[in-house]
Amino acid sequence: MSKKSLRKGGQPGIHRAGLRLLAVLLWFCVPLSLAQAEEWYFSDVERIVAVSDIHGAYDALVATLQASNVIDDSLAWSGGKTHFVITGDLLDRGPDSRRVMDLIIRLEHEARLVDGQVHQLLGNHEVMNLIGDLRYVSDEEFAAFLDIESVEERELWYQRFRHSKPPDTGEAAVRSEFDEKAPPGYFGHRRAFRHDGVYGKWLLEKPLMVVINDTVFVHGGLPPYVTDHGLTDVNTALREDLYDYVTTRAMLADADVMSPIDSFKESPTMLVDRLETAEIENEFVGAAQDILALSKSPLHRPAGPTWYRGTATCSRLIEVDGLNAALDAIGAKRVVIGHTTTITRRVQQRMDGRVIEIDTGMLKANYQGSGNALIIEDDRLTVVNQDGATELSPIAHPGPLGFGPEVMDDEALADILTNGTIVDSKMDGTAWKLVQVTADENTVLAYFNELPGHKGFLPDLAAYRLDRMLGLDMVPVTVHREIDGKQGTLQFVPAATLSERERVADGHGNKVPCSLEKQWNAMYIFDALIQNPVRTPLSMWPSRRIPAFPA
Repeated sequence: MSKKSLRKGGQPGIHRAGLRLLAVLLWFCVPLSLAQAEEWYFSDVERIVAVSDIHGAYDALVATLQASNVIDDSLAWSGGKTHFVITGDLLDRGPDSRRVMDLIIRLEHEARLVDGQVHQLLGNHEVMNLIGDLRYVSDEEFAAFLDIESVEERELWYQRFRHSKPPDTGEAAVRSEFDEKAPPGYFGHRRAFRHDGVYGKWLLEKPLMVVINDTVFVHGGLPPYVTDHGLTDVNTALREDLYDYVTTRAMLADADVMSPIDSFKESPTMLVDRLETAEIENEFVGAAQDILALSKSPLHRPAGPTWYRGTATCSRLIEVDGLNAALDAIGAKRVVIGHTTTITRRVQQRMDGRVIEIDTGMLKANYQGSGNALIIEDDRLTVVNQDGATELSPIAHPGPLGFGPEVMDDEALADILTNGTIVDSKMDGTAWKLVQVTADENTVLAYFNELPGHKGFLPDLAAYRLDRMLGLDMVPVTVHREIDGKQGTLQFVPAATLSERERVADGHGNKVPCSLEKQWNAMYIFDALIQNPVRTPLSMWPSRRIPAFPA
């Protein structure tokens, strides 16, 4: 399948081929890895070590690699023929991203000398740094590139920025805005991540997925896009989308059509405005149109494997068929993913071991986790923590997804609701009564729904039990309980929840981990099974913001 047919949005810009040739002539040759077919399948590998989502946590990464016998005390490769996989996100948030990249680049070379291999995969944050989406780059990360940011370059871009402002804008105000948008080291960072920069050139050669033995490694997950196109075509098409975007943007920046300060998110609007007002010279119109088309690539969206979270967050009933189809299309029996930090901050498995989640929040300052390495030897999975502790296998993914307090399963939550002390209650404007339940220093909120006198069954409890039988995990934990002499059900409710009506009205919830389309379809089936034909956005619980109880 051709690259053209894989791109969302249909036809590439009419000037794409000419611009790529121009980029080649002006800057450097297309990397060999983009000019010829590559294989991303590896077999008969005796030992695999995988980590994910380092986010500049250099010290934790080093400790994790030493604990898993990938590097020695002098930080040299000691893994022999090990295949070491990083499933993306070396960058952003943490202070030492550049040190992390330098370490990985060196280990790549050292591993090859002894028939080992390092597989650095593209995560969404590698892509973001390449395309100019710098929302999560810390000031410390920018400062690490001061050595390649000249005073002259910074002043050049300041003058261009100053020229874009109204003439009567005060110099101090312009300078302050410029320094906020482009902290010290910013332009060194942008130069390093160009297609001809040391880190940009390195990352643009990396794949999004690899299969080692019978395990596929990818950053976010396996969306339908992967099933439709397969590993090789996805790697080829999305890497070329990325390369085209980075080189075209660099050419437009050199021509003063775009600026390194223009963010990825804001650039489409800016370019559309300039195209509509004919501010862009004719020779660059095609390039601007290409940037607009490439910004819609699946690479930058939940439909692509760097952003997709359904593999980690959708319930089994919703996700399992798609997962199996993707694995079959790739030729693998399981997938190892990062991107979605595990609730337990430990390596987890779900879908009968077909999904292994290894993002354990290595950057402790942000995620309160630690470094963990997944080790696969002779199809046996073990986990090694950065402190040297070893687990025999990944732990089971706790459920249900999103309804219980962190690291609390259904059984523990049901015990609190059944046996805990009711410490406060209030009406929320409907027939439901909101209560606080406390047990063993754990306090949760729940709704009490009194059983009407004419009913002899508990429909809420029946719906909860059916939900768990089906593996939907859509209904919160529900128990039968008597409160103040009245029979009814007590149903757990997360704090600060919106009703569906209010979610739509306020524009919230459009970036949920498991797509709303998938959840709605499952809910319609569930409603048919429980004979609930009246569910509408107006009738869905709970109320807007859960009212706070007195401190």
